[in-house]
Amino acid sequence: MPKQRDLVFKLIKSLTKAEKRHFRLFVARTKSGEEALFLQLFDLLDRAREYDEKAIRTALPAGMTPTQLANLKRHLYQQIMVSLRLISTSKHIDLEIREQIDFARILYSKGHYMESLHTLERIKNVAEAHHQDVLHLEILEFQKLIEARHITRSRQVKNKMDRLLQESTQRSLITNLAGEKANLNIQIHGYYIDHGFAVSELEKQQLQTAWRQMLPEPSTRRFMDTFFEKVNTYQANMWYRYILLNWAKARDHAHEWVTLFDLYPAMKFKDPDLYMRSLYYLLTMLFLTGDADGYQLYFNQLESYLQEHSPAFHPNSQYVASVYHSLCRLNRYILLEDWQGGYREGLAVQQELKDYENLIDPHRVMLVEYKLAAFAFAQRDYRPALAHLEPLLHHQDRILQYSMDLNARFMELMCLYSLKEWDFMEARLNSLARSMGKHKHISELQKKLYALLRELHRSPLRPPAQVAAPLLTNFERTEMTALDRYFLKYLHVEVWLRSLI
Repeated sequence: MPKQRDLVFKLIKSLTKAEKRHFRLFVARTKSGEEALFLQLFDLLDRAREYDEKAIRTALPAGMTPTQLANLKRHLYQQIMVSLRLISTSKHIDLEIREQIDFARILYSKGHYMESLHTLERIKNVAEAHHQDVLHLEILEFQKLIEARHITRSRQVKNKMDRLLQESTQRSLITNLAGEKANLNIQIHGYYIDHGFAVSELEKQQLQTAWRQMLPEPSTRRFMDTFFEKVNTYQANMWYRYILLNWAKARDHAHEWVTLFDLYPAMKFKDPDLYMRSLYYLLTMLFLTGDADGYQLYFNQLESYLQEHSPAFHPNSQYVASVYHSLCRLNRYILLEDWQGGYREGLAVQQELKDYENLIDPHRVMLVEYKLAAFAFAQRDYRPALAHLEPLLHHQDRILQYSMDLNARFMELMCLYSLKEWDFMEARLNSLARSMGKHKHISELQKKLYALLRELHRSPLRPPAQVAAPLLTNFERTEMTALDRYFLKYLHVEVWLRSLI
């Protein structure tokens, strides 16, 4: 994949054909030499496969210094952003509202106070209908500024000022409460990133203490829960239960989140990214609880939504849709235990995600690679499984979250043993031991599996059934912890043990 670190280059490569056409029409209004030069730079970057500053300077008029090129790129970037804003205003309600606020401010600066107030009053209703709480508050504050500084005919309307002040006070409280719930959601998600799961009693107590400190003070002046306040409340509760490994409760909160869009159906189209995110996390929790019927129901709902609305998505929503849909497709095959079909689907997903290689998080790419390895491993296709594991295990800058990294290491060792590559196992066993030693959450099942692999390596010619049978018996009788079930969701240990016996 080419290096694409230049900001302007990355922006141009992300433009659609329609956006590029609009930009060229946008700059065609001028014929100055500078305009022609930055359009020439735009065409050079558009045609280039990778960013090469030396080649670009050679193609531009002779004598251009690096500083001049930097200034030209800055000017080009600004012009592209202005063009994108123009073409995006009709697609993004917040941009449309901001544009009208700007118009009102221009009218005010010209002394047209009443016209400015009329514009603000009209766009205020739009902001309220679309749950744009912060912009709604900004409009009210602007209205108050005009009323406070100038004599307007508004005061002739009975109780007009009282209603405006009451509405401003109420909206300030609503915005503040919504902000507190957004903070709660971000804080608890950050806690999971920093601390991982709460497994021991001490960790659970620490989580509960942190959670109580995160919770906002109860409000005695609540008017109503707004849409985004509810969204952040459900998300935060979901993450709290998820950290506790309580998949069932986390699923219930994710279901509340999805159901909220049924109560506010217009928000499915006004904020498609958030709606797809809600379905993705509900499907993830249904996957973790093993609810195949519920999973199929909401998977169909996601697919129907995408089929009907994805053609109108902007590029980022198309990217979000592709990633969420792809991961959900693969999890569905894991639930169905259709390893062959899952592997074929995984290869198709790999090709589809190449369309977003400049946007996609490397972690998402690694997740797909891991799932491909898991499908191959379950079919006893150990060579392909190792090939898919290779980028996960040997590229530290693209590492998976720790639990997946541990699974990948175990899977690699089981593949190596099955392929009789015993010499290589020694180094990898030692590497796994070091990795396990650094992590606080190692289950008894994982410890026993490591001991089995060490014993198999120690006596490679000994019949594996003699070594593996006790663990399989213990495996079948053991009551799995939530951590064990999470480990086994993505690693088919029992299938492998049975293959040995």
